[in-house]
Parts: sequence; C-alpha cells; structure tokens
Amino acid sequence: MRHVIALDVGGTGMKAALIGAEGRLLYRTRRATGRERGPDAVVEGILDFAADLRSHGVEQYGEPASAAGLAVPGIVDEERGIAAYSANLGWRDVPLRDLLAERLGCPVALGHDVRTGGLAEGRIGAGRGADRFLFVPLGTGIAGAIGIGGRVEAGAHGFAGEIGHIVVRPEGAPCPCGQRGCLERYASAAAVSEAWATACGTPEADAADCAKAVVSGDPNAVRIWQDAIDALADGLLTALTLLDPRTLIIGGGLAEAGETLFTPLRDAVRERVTFQKLPSVVPAALGDTAGCLGAGLLAWDLLTSTDSTEESA
Repeated sequence: MRHVIALDVGGTGMKAALIGAEGRLLYRTRRATGRERGPDAVVEGILDFAADLRSHGVEQYGEPASAAGLAVPGIVDEERGIAAYSANLGWRDVPLRDLLAERLGCPVALGHDVRTGGLAEGRIGAGRGADRFLFVPLGTGIAGAIGIGGRVEAGAHGFAGEIGHIVVRPEGAPCPCGQRGCLERYASAAAVSEAWATACGTPEADAADCAKAVVSGDPNAVRIWQDAIDALADGLLTALTLLDPRTLIIGGGLAEAGETLFTPLRDAVRERVTFQKLPSVVPAALGDTAGCLGAGLLAWDLLTSTDSTEESA
C-alpha cells in the first residue's frame, strides 16, 4: 500500500504517522525529542525515528514509504531544506531534508511546524474550502500561517506569518526578539499563565486555570483575560488589514478555553474593524495532530508533483 511518513518535531516530543492516500491515517506513534542530550542527538533521534517508521511500513504494507514530510520549529529554509535555527532545540543550519532523504532513500519535504499545521487546518480542518485563511495558534508563543489557494505562504525569507511579533503595546514588555510590546508577550498561553500565576500567588497556575477563574467571576482573572483578548484583537486587526482572510482559525492551548475565549474575541475584533471585512473566527479542528497531518500533506504533494512531471514527460 502506497504511503508516506509524517513527522512533527516539538521541543519535548515528536509525533509521527504513516499516512495513506487522501490523508488516511494508517499508523501513529510518539517519542520524546530528547533535547536534553543536545542538538546532534536530537537530529539523530529524528533520523532513527523515521527509519523505524520506514521499517514498520515495510512490515505492515509490503513496501517502504514513497516520501516523507518533516515539520520542525524555529526558522526553516523550506526551499533549501535546512533547519536554520531553533532556540528550543539548539540547532543551526542543519540540512535535515538531505539527511533524512539519505537515511530513508525517498524524497523528503521540510516545513515549519506552524505553517505545516496551518496547511492541514486549511485543507482538511477548520479552514477547509476557504481560499484565504489565517491560522494562529496561541501556545508558548504566537505564530501564524497564511493560507492562499490551498498552500501556505512562507515569504521571501521564511518569516511570513510571524504575527506574534507585531508590536501591540509600544514601549511595553521586552521580547526575546529584541522588540518591546510584541503580541505574544500579552496574549500567548505562556503570557496568560505568567500573569495569572503572579496574580493568584500560585506558581504552577496556568492559562487553563485562569480561564476557569474567569468563568467563576474572579475579577483578577477577568482583568487578565480581557487584557490578553484586547492585545490579541489589536494584533489580529493588523493582520486582517494586511491579509484580508476569509477565515481566521485560532488554535493552541489558549483556544481550549472554548467560548470563554471565542465569544469575547469575536466581539473585540468586531468592535475594531472599520472598512475591513470581518472574517469567520473559528476554533482549530485538528488539535495537536495538525503538524503531523500537515507533514503528511507535504509528502503527498511531493509525490503528486513528481507524478505530474512524469506524466507530462
């Protein structure tokens, strides 16, 4: 059975799958990233994991994977197949595409984790059928994926969609990127967790706890939550003005709060638009499987492109 390998590498864990035609999930598994062992060990772990998946495919389906897709965090040069930089994983300029292709003996596509997740949400998730969408996961940080006609725009240098570094509070909190007042310093799950832990005096409290306190009417929680929503709406207004998406897909840990987030967020965005067209604001549909499914789509796109070239020849 023809299939592809899909790998989504995160800071602490790797999600992997074998995916058949039309996105059919054949097999999935997880493994620790092992970043505590250093960047070289992480790279070797990725290669070993992929090789094990290849072996599983041969055993179960009688043939090796036809292609592989790999999604990684940080700065990614998708055209050259290089993982340029990742603060969490500690690597620089790793030729992951070539290394993996050599190990597997098949073509490999390398993608940025958020853009890859956005590809999946756009094609088979919450943005299915939308010709223009913006996918914004609210996690430890905030990034974005700009969907156009079934693909995700990477930009001239691989930085397209970095909405988390739109400045929403000039002269505000310093950001590791070097600016002050960036969106992710106010509206990420990490930012809400930090603010709520300080307010309630419980160091281990997180954004989910803050959301629960909002529902119960805690005034400090309501204030922190509204501050985050206001900052997020300000950042999204800039994105809407520039990109004019038809659908705005919100994912990540903060989106797990459901309507505690979405009802006031929709109101805040609606209050801010003037001439802009209001998009549909919807929750992501694929959860933490989006990156892995998107990596599989990248791999199938490689095969589709190769098949089309062979047919035209």
